[in-house]
Amino acid sequence: MEFTIKHTWNGLPVSHEPTTLVLPSPAPLGEPGKAFRRLWDYEVVEAFFLNDRTGQYLEVEHLLLLLSCKKLHLEFEVTRMKTKWEGKAHLPWNHFPPFSNKFNAFAIHGSGEERKYEVLCPVPRHELQEGRKPDL
Repeated sequence: MEFTIKHTWNGLPVSHEPTTLVLPSPAPLGEPGKAFRRLWDYEVVEAFFLNDRTGQYLEVEHLLLLLSCKKLHLEFEVTRMKTKWEGKAHLPWNHFPPFSNKFNAFAIHGSGEERKYEVLCPVPRHELQEGRKPDL
């Protein structure tokens, strides 16, 4: 399955090439195989898998940090190009909540005032409150 994040957090179209997330199947400098501290301060893609009956969910970005910190073996591949990077993670099915029935993905680009928050499935317009900001 392939998903493309085409909207900002509040439902507007992104103004650049959309982020693509494939399931299942400028980054901070760091030592390969080691956890990156404060990963959320950089370009980030997060995926959430939810069992809405139990409230259990898997947040993939945090799982990758946790697995890296515990030095568990996880198939992960990063390709760095001149202006972008690509990451692929292969997660065992036993890390997912049983009967996961909802999914969403987020991309965060830039820093400071230029930071952009994007989402695969935006918050419905009728649920947006005036002045609401992304949940950081």
